[in-house]
Amino acid sequence: MAMLTDVSGLDSQTDYTILEQLYKGHRTEVYRALHQGENTPVIIKCLRHQHPSLRELVQFRNQYTISRCLNHSGILSPLALERYQNSYLLILPDEGFVSLSTYFQQQPHCAASKLSLILKIAQQMSDVLHYLGEQRVIHKDIKPSNILIHPETERIKLIDFSIASLLPKEKPQLFNPNTLEGTLAYISPEQTGRMNRGIDYRTDFYSLGVTLFELLVGAPPYSALEPLELLHCHMARPVIFPEASQVNIPEPVRAIVLKLMPKNAEERYQSALGLKHDVTKCLEQWEVTGKIAAFELGTQDLCDRFLIPEKLYGREAEVQTLLAAFDRVVTGNAELMLVAGFSGIGKTAVMNEVHKPIVQRHGYFIKGKFDQFNRSIPFSGFVQALRSLVRQVLGETEQTVGQWKTKILEVVGSNGQILIEVIPELAQIIGPQPPAEELSGIAAQNRFNLLFSQFIHLFTTADHPLVIFLDDLQWADSASLKLLQLLLDNPDHLLILGAYRDNEVFPGHPLMLTLDTLQQRNTAIETLILEPLKQSDMTALVAETLLCSQAAAFPLAELVYHKTQGNPFFATQFLQGLYA
Repeated sequence: MAMLTDVSGLDSQTDYTILEQLYKGHRTEVYRALHQGENTPVIIKCLRHQHPSLRELVQFRNQYTISRCLNHSGILSPLALERYQNSYLLILPDEGFVSLSTYFQQQPHCAASKLSLILKIAQQMSDVLHYLGEQRVIHKDIKPSNILIHPETERIKLIDFSIASLLPKEKPQLFNPNTLEGTLAYISPEQTGRMNRGIDYRTDFYSLGVTLFELLVGAPPYSALEPLELLHCHMARPVIFPEASQVNIPEPVRAIVLKLMPKNAEERYQSALGLKHDVTKCLEQWEVTGKIAAFELGTQDLCDRFLIPEKLYGREAEVQTLLAAFDRVVTGNAELMLVAGFSGIGKTAVMNEVHKPIVQRHGYFIKGKFDQFNRSIPFSGFVQALRSLVRQVLGETEQTVGQWKTKILEVVGSNGQILIEVIPELAQIIGPQPPAEELSGIAAQNRFNLLFSQFIHLFTTADHPLVIFLDDLQWADSASLKLLQLLLDNPDHLLILGAYRDNEVFPGHPLMLTLDTLQQRNTAIETLILEPLKQSDMTALVAETLLCSQAAAFPLAELVYHKTQGNPFFATQFLQGLYA
């Protein structure tokens, strides 16, 4: 059990006297205190654990490093970051602000004044998000408890930049939902790492939409208790206002919230100023007439940066074929789905579309990539994938990890050390293992293959089907190809996705010989050949990038199509080069 930080020593070891505790969370605690020398009130935030992890320390320091460089009236600037024992203390000014979640619980409002206040909050948050966009900062954790309000002036301040990014765009990693960055009830679909797209400033628009929904209705839009179910809601389930709340919430206000929360970022507001324009229009009408007439949203919503949509173009049929294969696997089959095509044609993007149904079915998605220059290392792609799987398991609850430990030990017996040597993270689940009996030659290889296969099949059940994505199969080693055959011999809720460059293989290539062997065994194999995009798809890509009609985009789209021969990766790079 983790030791908790002892704050009782603050009075004697620092210049602060603790007055009261304001917040106690899973990782942090917040106190109201008094600076002894200057006799000024301050807020102190500290990490709960006495020996925090490196990641916790980096995130805690990150919020100080980023927020102290931001100069905006709607952002709370820290006073200092001080060392305390094995951790830090973040010192903030105490100006009488309270969190929105606390304020709305303690301060009753009539329906009219509550709506007016929420619109003012949205107006101020629009200014804050516009400023963050100018500074290329993505907050990634906007929620009622991270927005402070002054009870008298009704001014707001945004806090907690612990997981904020200073990048205009970042690629999310696939984590267990218990270890995702952000708060599950408020994170955007792309922030789950399961939407096949990067994170940019529009992720904060989605979280603001969830926050405004909660302030208006009294609860977040999704109330699922299971983390994976909550992720699926964000990714696939539409936002619906309860019928009882619609009487007190004018339709344009509901429309603004819904425009903040589409699953695809391209369909949300594209600028904070566009959002502010619509909110201000609502507020002005409400304060003058007590009503808000319907009007067209987004008339002033102009994107101020060059963004190429990350949606798939011209791959609808292939995606449906892939999803149909997953549905068959859920019933108990094992299948191999291959996607072939030239480099940059979109093989990986198509494969990643299977994330949504996997989350809905509580399945595991793992992936590994074979390397042209590491072909002498056996099982390299499988090892990458299985290390990812073990990290996802480690993100589960302590009870679940204990259950996996029992299952794994039953399967591996006295050979656990063999797997630990290639998957070091496994030792954190099953503990240190004794050395395995030494074997040589084909006996050692057979034992390893059997262990690997048994370990993988532990995770292929009706409760959580397993999807393994192996990229660049044209560079797979012979041992991996043999393991591939072994896995597909046991039909059991397993879908193996493989991508390869068909211009780099030939009839006598090891991969093609392996596929021939599998087909002779009547293994379920399906191959999708990705062709270059059609000119109509390229026109749609250019039109949505430039936010114009397809007719206006056609001349440029025609040039891009002929220059890139319909290759989507080359097309996006060409457009980026023209813009730069």
